[in-house]
Amino acid sequence: MAQRLKDKVAVVTGAGRGIGRGEALALAAEGAMVVVNDPGVERDGSGHSSLPADEVVAEIKKLGGEAVANYDSVATWEGGERIIKAAVDSFGKLDILVNNAGILRDRMVFNMSDEEWDAVLKVHLYGHFYTTRHACTLFRQQRSGRIINTTSMSGLGNMGQANYAAAKEGIVGFTRTVARDMGRYGVTCNAIRPRAGTRLTMTPELRAAMERSQAEGVVSSAGQAYLEYERLVPEDVAPMAVFLATDAAADINGCVFFVGGGQISLFPEPKPIKTIYKEGRWTLDELLELVPKTLASDLVNPSPPQPK
Repeated sequence: MAQRLKDKVAVVTGAGRGIGRGEALALAAEGAMVVVNDPGVERDGSGHSSLPADEVVAEIKKLGGEAVANYDSVATWEGGERIIKAAVDSFGKLDILVNNAGILRDRMVFNMSDEEWDAVLKVHLYGHFYTTRHACTLFRQQRSGRIINTTSMSGLGNMGQANYAAAKEGIVGFTRTVARDMGRYGVTCNAIRPRAGTRLTMTPELRAAMERSQAEGVVSSAGQAYLEYERLVPEDVAPMAVFLATDAAADINGCVFFVGGGQISLFPEPKPIKTIYKEGRWTLDELLELVPKTLASDLVNPSPPQPK
């Protein structure tokens, strides 16, 4: 094992499988002591099992690292507090927090229930807040710390995922603001938009679409997505997460990176791309005349009306 994170303590949420598992193993490989958090739920958040977290802890120990399991849910204030406390109780401190836990409750917005909306926001958006809130109490006192959040390309808009997209893009705003709140204390907060084949992305529906494509000899967009996910393994995301936890990333703060396979991209900060201006208030008549020719001149409807 390398030692670039020797004596550092990390918490990784959702670390029993997929991207979180890869991040926990990679942090341990660099010498970090790791709290492997995972309540072992299904894709939709139901159920509970200690096995996923226990298996990752066993892997880390087999490789000569130090790790403990934690089975709390990030979706409650108390759970987030206990996750952070597990690091202090087990290793005496906390240096790195990787927020990765997630579930899916996909549904078209006109069919989505209140419970499906709440469940996804609780795990993703509230879950990021709960762990970060308790970690930042420690980080502020010790004047150091690294926070690596997990957002998604789905936050840019993805059919049937209004809850997930809202939570994931909320995490981007959360990341930028935590970076500003905590930067003065030597703490950085960045986010990763991963693209990898996990149990959340390689759904039975996508697999069925891929199999139909192969049988029919025509590759559908869904089938193509499944084949891409097969190529993009979760472990590809881990090196960037580990990099953001190192001293080399001390001045990288409030940034969002896409990571998938061999590609890493820095996402830009949102900024105006076109502007119209006048003294005083615009009238509706003026906007009806001007906006189609200026601000909206190159816009394309991502989902135009379809024939009945």
